Amino acid sequence: MGQIKVDYDVNGIKGLCVIFPKVHGDGRGYFMETYNKKDMEEAGLDIDFVQDNQSCSSKGVLRGLHFQKEYPQTKLVRVVRGKVFDVVVDLRKGSDTFGRWHGELLSEENKKQFLIPRGFAHGFLVLSDLAEFIYKCDDFYHPNDEGGLAWNDPQIGIEWPELVGEYAGSPSAIGYCLQDGTPLKLSEKDEQWLGIQETFVFD
Repeated sequence: MGQIKVDYDVNGIKGLCVIFPKVHGDGRGYFMETYNKKDMEEAGLDIDFVQDNQSCSSKGVLRGLHFQKEYPQTKLVRVVRGKVFDVVVDLRKGSDTFGRWHGELLSEENKKQFLIPRGFAHGFLVLSDLAEFIYKCDDFYHPNDEGGLAWNDPQIGIEWPELVGEYAGSPSAIGYCLQDGTPLKLSEKDEQWLGIQETFVFD
C-alpha cells in the first residue's frame, strides 16, 4: 500500500473504509495519486470501477439520501473543491449494523476518500461556498433505479454539522438553515422520501 493508508470498517460498519492518499508537497504545491488499482488491491480492495461522476453544489445544498434498488454500486468519493459532510446509512439486509449511519468531513484540504460498499444510502451536505464532488462507481447508471430515505429521519438520527432546525414530521427543508443563516436547499424529490421504517419492511 505504497501511496495510501486505509482505515477499515469505520464506526464498526463492515466494509466501510476511509482512504488517506499520500500527498507529496513542497513550495510549488503538491502531487498525489488519486487512484491506483494496484495499491487498492494490495489493501484488499479489489473493485472494478467503470464510471466517474462529478457534481458542483452551492452552500447549504443537501443531496440524499440516495441508494440503488436493483443495481447497487460501490462508490469511492472525494471532494476536490470546498467541504462537505458525507453520510452513509447501512441498508444491507441481514447486516448487524443495518440502519446505522456514519459521516465523514471531506474537503480539498484533508483529501480523504470515502469507500462506500454496495448496499448503502448516501448523501452529503455542502458546508463551503461551493463544493465539487467526484466519485467512482463499480456499475453504470441505471435510469429509474434510484431509491431514497428522508435525510432527517429521526429513527436514523443523523447529526448534520452546522445545521439548525426542528424536525416537523417531514423531510422538507422549511425551517432548516446553517448556523450562518444559509437556508437548506433540497431537490423536490429529496423532500418526498420516507423514513427507513416505512421504506424497508422485512419478514
